[in-house]
Amino acid sequence: MWNGDTSLPSHFHADSTPLLQRHPRSSTVTTTLLFIWTVFPWCDRASGQKPRDLRFYPADRLEVKRDADSPRGDMRFTLEFFLLLTHTAVTVFYCHADQFPPPINFWNEWLDPFTVMLSWTKPSSLPDDHEIFFFLKGDPEDKSTCVKGSLRNYRVSENFLTEENISKDWTYNIWTVKDCEHLHSSKPANTIISTWKPRAQLVKDFKCVVYSEVMKCSWIPVNRSLSLTLFYRFCGSLEESIKSLKTCDEPYIVGERSCCDLHLNYSVEDVCVLVETEAAMSTFIARLSVPPPKLTIREVGDYLTVSATPPEVGEKACWTYEVCHKPCSKTKVCQNTSIGEPTIKVPYDKNCLYEFQSKARMSKYCSRLNSNFSETVTHGVNKPPDLTLTAVSIAVPLILSICVILCCCSYRRRGVIFPVIPDPSAIFEEMMNGSKELKVTGSLYTPVPERIEACKISLESENS
Repeated sequence: MWNGDTSLPSHFHADSTPLLQRHPRSSTVTTTLLFIWTVFPWCDRASGQKPRDLRFYPADRLEVKRDADSPRGDMRFTLEFFLLLTHTAVTVFYCHADQFPPPINFWNEWLDPFTVMLSWTKPSSLPDDHEIFFFLKGDPEDKSTCVKGSLRNYRVSENFLTEENISKDWTYNIWTVKDCEHLHSSKPANTIISTWKPRAQLVKDFKCVVYSEVMKCSWIPVNRSLSLTLFYRFCGSLEESIKSLKTCDEPYIVGERSCCDLHLNYSVEDVCVLVETEAAMSTFIARLSVPPPKLTIREVGDYLTVSATPPEVGEKACWTYEVCHKPCSKTKVCQNTSIGEPTIKVPYDKNCLYEFQSKARMSKYCSRLNSNFSETVTHGVNKPPDLTLTAVSIAVPLILSICVILCCCSYRRRGVIFPVIPDPSAIFEEMMNGSKELKVTGSLYTPVPERIEACKISLESENS
């Protein structure tokens, strides 16, 4: 029911900002709506009827109770219907009013081989006190920037590298938005960024080893007949970074790789590199690493204490180490240390040869540096195993088995091996009693008679 308040309901506004202030161009429609809202209850009171509570409902829920005896029933229906149409028109106008015009004078300019300055002007149709944002987005999906639109002219610097884009050019878009979550509330303006030389892959396997005061970089040229020039600096779009561009003035060759020492002190920032010839160019971020850590191995009781030497760069508390060992040519076992702790313990078998390798890795909270695995470091020797215990464990059961077998065989042939010997006392007793017959209690030895051949003797005369 109407309570005498002539202000608009709270659910009519999309936010707490007054409608006239948010959309100055909708003032005429809003003024008409306010007039109808105020006058309509006054018309009911003038006709002697109870003022009605006016609310906005969807068209399918609009219910109007018409009094057949009241000549003002048609008038109230017409006013309510007109009020509903007016609300719909204001809502539609409000939705279109959020589509801001795009920025103007959007252009780009190269500041150095890595940095492009983007510049644009705020739309002239928007007042200076209108709160808006400008959202910029380029071809690489990770390149996006949101800028608050409180000024008239703007300049933003971004790094662009040829390794980030496959096509020849970059396309950069910019929107005028109410906030950076609604990106397509207006038509974008765009600019095309082109390199001053055609892009080409001039080197491969470009990597740098970081020391405290120098970075030793090496690469393999794609075409050794081309003369390459290398420029480098820390990545960034600030003026200090742009002015720090340096040239590799003392390149040298080691085997198949070309090398150069970059005179940069260690920093957590990436290193941007430009390699160019007379006809082409290539820009990229150098792949950095640190030298593999050196290992110190000590015997402590039944354990080996393995310690890694921290790299020259970065805080010691930022490093963690992966130590791999292989005892007696068995499977390799790897173990990670705690952050800032360079020492681990490994159970030690003195009869085994241990092979160790390690690499360093910086914590994600410090930087993204790491190292390759170090050369293999050995400790101990492979000794032949002591076979005494093994021989005893085999010989003793074998001897016992043989003894048992011999005992069994002897028991079965005990009569042959151990014959019954007659009792001599019985023989002497019978002899003393005068017995002519000898009673033998057991079998005596009976000699076998020998065969005697008869001899024939013949006499011969002397004359013969």
